[in-house]
Amino acid sequence: MTEFITHDTVSTRYWHTLDDGRIQCDLCPRFCKLHKDQRGLCFVRQNLDGQVVMTSYGRSSGFAIDPIEKKPLNHFLPGTPVFSFGTAGCNLACKFCQNWDISKSREMDTLMGQVSPEAIAQAALAHGCDSVAYTYNDPVVFHEYAIDTAQACRSLGLKSVAVSAGYVCEQPRAEFYQWMDAANIDLKAFTEDFYHKITGSHLQPVLETLQYIKQETSVWLELTTLIIPGENDSEAELEAMTQWVVENLGADVPMHFTAFHPDWKMLDKPRTPVSSLLQARQIALKNGVHYAYIGNTHDKSADSTYCHGCGKLLIGRDWYELSEWNLDTQACCRFCGEPCAGVFKPQPGNWGGETASGGDGTIRL
Repeated sequence: MTEFITHDTVSTRYWHTLDDGRIQCDLCPRFCKLHKDQRGLCFVRQNLDGQVVMTSYGRSSGFAIDPIEKKPLNHFLPGTPVFSFGTAGCNLACKFCQNWDISKSREMDTLMGQVSPEAIAQAALAHGCDSVAYTYNDPVVFHEYAIDTAQACRSLGLKSVAVSAGYVCEQPRAEFYQWMDAANIDLKAFTEDFYHKITGSHLQPVLETLQYIKQETSVWLELTTLIIPGENDSEAELEAMTQWVVENLGADVPMHFTAFHPDWKMLDKPRTPVSSLLQARQIALKNGVHYAYIGNTHDKSADSTYCHGCGKLLIGRDWYELSEWNLDTQACCRFCGEPCAGVFKPQPGNWGGETASGGDGTIRL
């Protein structure tokens, strides 16, 4: 049970005291070593009174109802609405961050008022959502709040979706993912040099998280890679990445290759050309990935799902709106009977179409 210190500050478990009196946070592989009252790089975990506390419990940066495809998850309850929220702070330092106003926020008072895990679960249920997504900033840094919310959701029959960079240590990772039902993990690149210089982190812990989720949990997993011109878009890197995915995670893990736009501290790079996204997708398919998509751009063909058995169109997508649906009630191809990997209802939802026709889904509690 979460132990409150103040209404938005809670005790945490993953830390230990060093010989020099500092406290080391053991939540993620950054292992911040904190003097008295010092905050970690994430800014929301602090050495307070001889322990590491989370200072943003229950404080959200906003709520929205999104199509699940926006996370992006194409094989988890397609067409259904997901209740999305985040807090502030992040344990990475990506120069290209496209949510930097949230993830790098130091203005805690700009966060919304106190919202309990139970209130989030009840609001998601009341708005007809099938799941709740922990997103906008990385849920690793609001570990306790996310887990408490996921527990409240599970008690109401709601699913939980993590949108994360996967940079988390072994014990907190196991605790976190026992409460998740699906995850989209950012595999930001496939070189240590990229991770170290551009994100301030390391590649290997992310790969370990991916293998853990796929091999030791029942969590539905999809991957996203933001393709940045001149940084992670070489043919050799994409070959190595997609081969590793097939060999270590399996051919059924969907991959999303999304377009970069200049932001935060990376304003000197051009937008990703669609040709680069299509090349990444083709390399993935060539290397045996069954489901590969492009994102942050409009291409109905490359956003749609095809049967890896007969090649026929299974799920048509136009932005977030579903069109063709050629899965039977057992999630098999209507043409050849090949199963389509994922978590599906007998019939798809239509939330993407509703969103496209009116409103951005933003709500207040």
